[in-house]
Amino acid sequence: MTKVLENIKGDKVIWAIVALLALFSFLPVYSASSNLAYLYGDGNTFTFLVKHFAHLVLGFGIMYWVHKIPYNYFKGLSIIMIPVVVLLLLFTMAQNTTIGGANASRWIRLPFVGVTFQTSTLAAVVLMTYVARYLSKIRDKKIRFKETLLPLWIPVFIILILILPANFSTTAIIFSMVMMLVFLGGYPIRYMLLILGTGIVALTFFVLVAKAFPDSFSNRVATWEHRIENFINGVDSQEDYQVERAKIAIARGGVIGKGPGKSVQRNFLPQSSSDFIYAIIIEEWGLLGGVFLMLLYLLLLFRLVIVAHKSVDIFGKLLVIGVGLPIVFQALINMAVAVELFPVTGQTLPLVSSGGTSIWMTCMAIGMVLSVSKSREVISEEEAMKERENLEINEDNPLEVLSEVL
Repeated sequence: MTKVLENIKGDKVIWAIVALLALFSFLPVYSASSNLAYLYGDGNTFTFLVKHFAHLVLGFGIMYWVHKIPYNYFKGLSIIMIPVVVLLLLFTMAQNTTIGGANASRWIRLPFVGVTFQTSTLAAVVLMTYVARYLSKIRDKKIRFKETLLPLWIPVFIILILILPANFSTTAIIFSMVMMLVFLGGYPIRYMLLILGTGIVALTFFVLVAKAFPDSFSNRVATWEHRIENFINGVDSQEDYQVERAKIAIARGGVIGKGPGKSVQRNFLPQSSSDFIYAIIIEEWGLLGGVFLMLLYLLLLFRLVIVAHKSVDIFGKLLVIGVGLPIVFQALINMAVAVELFPVTGQTLPLVSSGGTSIWMTCMAIGMVLSVSKSREVISEEEAMKERENLEINEDNPLEVLSEVL
């Protein structure tokens, strides 16, 4: 155990935050999975707890392995992985997976292991890394829109177009994060406005085509419209039912909560262990538990800014912001949906909600952040070693010490 701890490098506060989120997740997942155990299992919630534990163990393994990789290697890996994720997204659209009889065109089922994998989450991490690499490459050059169109924006729009039919919320989050990253990377604002306009036109065109051929897109556009209408007008529907139950759970929680495992609304919320787990947390742990969880994510944001600031090059800074900030952004969106500040999106609470792909990709992104922070430690250790070596040389050579003093 001591040897493993010695090999753990990078920002220790980030390690602690991730560990706290993972440990905290066991109680709400175990409590909220009773509904799933009743609907899809034999009533045994322990099975879901073991599954969640296995997801976290694999996630921490991914995080540990990724954080050992020098972060400059991610530049080349992102170029290699862009065509890979495009093929995976195409395969995901083609196979049209169903889970529990419902359309689940966001996932593919991995052969031999029987595990489902959401390809858009991998695509998001790869794309943000790719954008960070390209922005660092053109940092000190005069930027011309035509020169950036093919190497930067074409891959972005291809990936977004492939994700959009099945998952509008993820597409919107990725596009927002890309725009934020290019802004921080010094991309001209007039070009960003042009890209934003192009994105709006492309989305409008897609909606019109989907309405003209509704059978081609599994009624996803109708789902988006219903969710937005329900949010604005409060129309009674399945999404509105979930939000109302989430609000009841939050109201029942009060300040200190009903206690671990004593949630009632977990039996009525279909997504109690994933999309609406924050409502269950507040019902059981109260406002104090909800605020504590939010503060953990805000502390993670604070440490991300520090790691980015201390990074020795522009790629490290952009990489930390590009792959780290979406984690906090997704967490805040999940919380906002639970308290009806945002329409239902289907976004999970990172490292807390059940679900393998979300945990694994979050851990991979954090591993990349830790790789950047680790590089700073390595440089500091090398500088300290050089100082010790110079000191030893000077001790052996009194004349050099005297010359330095004089």
